[in-house]
Formats: sequence, structure tokens, C-alpha cells
Amino acid sequence: MLAWFGWLWFNPGPAPYRYQLAEEGDVSKFPKLGLQAWPDLALSRYEIYTEGVDKPLASGHAARRGSGAPVLLDWENRTSELIVSTDSKLSELTALASAIAKHAPREALILAWWDTSRQINLLSGRDTLFKSHVGEPLIVPAMWRGRTDAVRKYEDEFWGGRANDQERAGFQRFADALLAEPEKGAAQLRELAGARGASGDAYVAIHVSDLYKLGLMRPEQFDITYKQFHMEGNMHGLIGYLKQWMQDNNFVTYTLQSLNDKMVRAYFLREPKSAQTLIAQMLPFTESQPLDLQPLQLIYQQGGYWVYKIPAREAPQGGSAATSSQASSSGSAASGG
Repeated sequence: MLAWFGWLWFNPGPAPYRYQLAEEGDVSKFPKLGLQAWPDLALSRYEIYTEGVDKPLASGHAARRGSGAPVLLDWENRTSELIVSTDSKLSELTALASAIAKHAPREALILAWWDTSRQINLLSGRDTLFKSHVGEPLIVPAMWRGRTDAVRKYEDEFWGGRANDQERAGFQRFADALLAEPEKGAAQLRELAGARGASGDAYVAIHVSDLYKLGLMRPEQFDITYKQFHMEGNMHGLIGYLKQWMQDNNFVTYTLQSLNDKMVRAYFLREPKSAQTLIAQMLPFTESQPLDLQPLQLIYQQGGYWVYKIPAREAPQGGSAATSSQASSSGSAASGG
């Protein structure tokens, strides 16, 4: 009996979905992706299918260099619930990677969510705190949550194995820093960079969708929800509707992520303490001012990405950490303030 339970533990059965290869080739085969600056990449487009459904539930592109593990570059969910990953735009990622490669010193260390870290490392050549598939949190629909062991096993195998204990522990510390109040969180980020032995500049890159992933990991600490809205009419009309919807549901603040020309995803925080965390202050919520954030210095913004320099020590009091000329405002994830 014990042997049988042990076998079930290490063999949780099949995942409720599968990755299906739809197309593969070099960069020249995918001209619309805008990856001409990385001609050495091998690319694959995958779709996710589940039994009994003819159409794909989601799709995305993965890239690898040589014999390295595949790295997910972009993702599009086609259901009302998120599957495997949050939505992302490849054009925003390539712009971010190009900016880092151009402006960050070669010895710079980049701190970011583990999946963003792998993307930045692949495309910019800069060192990142995380390089492996950490696999946290698992993003699966409610109906699949009873099969999380099978999902985790399938995801780890597909993306080249799970990160080691040290890297997973480091990622938990990274999450701790994002959930701390800004001064303390910035100090914890400096400690993480220092523990890695970083002797040069260190930066932290955040994407708006990291909010949702952090909420899945630490629901008791970070109370967040989201709702998608169609872009119909002018932006001012949408903002008015969002504010009313926020008030009707007793949320304290919100920010937006552009999914495409017709759809936005709004992330809402339910509690004031969530709005006072470092990550909430780094992003354009209606109650935050990223340009005025003191412990970190905003140096880049494009679409859903916000990049801050981690000072060697706390920034002096008085004055903003960055001016609007230092941070690009194009493609902003834009709060409705």
C-alpha cells in the first residue's frame, strides 16, 4: 500500500492539457515577430489543447539558443480563465531587451520575475538573478486545480526541469521584497543583489501582470483580482466605467494592462495594505506615483514593463527619483488617475 501511494506521488498521472507544436524554424520563418536582431534563435509556436475541445485554449512562441532549454517569449490566452501564463506582448519584450542591451553595463544584474528573467537573459545577454524554470505560481483554471501535481510535473519537464532549491528560495525572497513596504522592500532587493555577488549596477524589472502572479502565490498578503474590458468608444468613457465598477465593488485602486487593440485587463486591489506594497508603488495604480518613488529610481517604461535602478543605498529625501524625460511614457499600462 505504501509503495502504491509512493508511486502515485511521483507519477501523478497526465496533465489535463498538452502543448502541441504548430510551427517551428529560425527567425526568418517568423518575420512578423520582430526578432531579426536575434538570428541565432530557434523558434517554436505552441498551442494548448485539452480533450473534448477542438480549438486551442492558448498559444505562444518559445525560443532557444543551441541546446539550451526553451524560453517562453509571449502568450495569448483564448479563454476567460488564464492558462499556464499571463498574456504578454512580444513587441514590448523585445523593446525592453534591446534597451537593456544598449544601456545597461555588461556586468549589470537584472532582478525580475523568473519568467521575465529568463527572457531578459536570453535576449539581452545580461546576468539575471533567476535563469531556470521556477514554476511559481501554477496558473490553471479552477476545474484543473485538483490536478496540480500533474500540471507541475508536465510544466517542469516541458520547460527543461525545475529550478534548484537555492534558486527557488531566492525567488521567495524576491516575492517577499515586492510585498514589503517600499523602503524595506528596496533594501531586500539590494541584499539579494549583494548576495549574488553583484559588483556593478543592479536593476529590477516589473511587469503589470506580475501583480496577478504575486496574488496567486501570496493570497493572504496581496489581495488582487482582475476583470477584462472591451475597448469601445473613447478611453475617458472606459475610465469612468472602471471607477464606478471599482466603487461598486469596494476596491481601493486599480491599474490597466493592454492586451490588444480591443481589450484591456484591469487589476484591482481590495485592501489598503496591498496598495502600500513595493510592487503596487512601482506600478501606475490610481493611488501611486512611480515617478516619485524614493527607494528606487525609475529609468524605463514601455507598455507593461517598468524598470528601476536599485541604488547602492537609499535615495536621498526630496525630489523625485526620475523625471518624465528619463522614463518613456509610450505604451503605458496607464492608471486611470
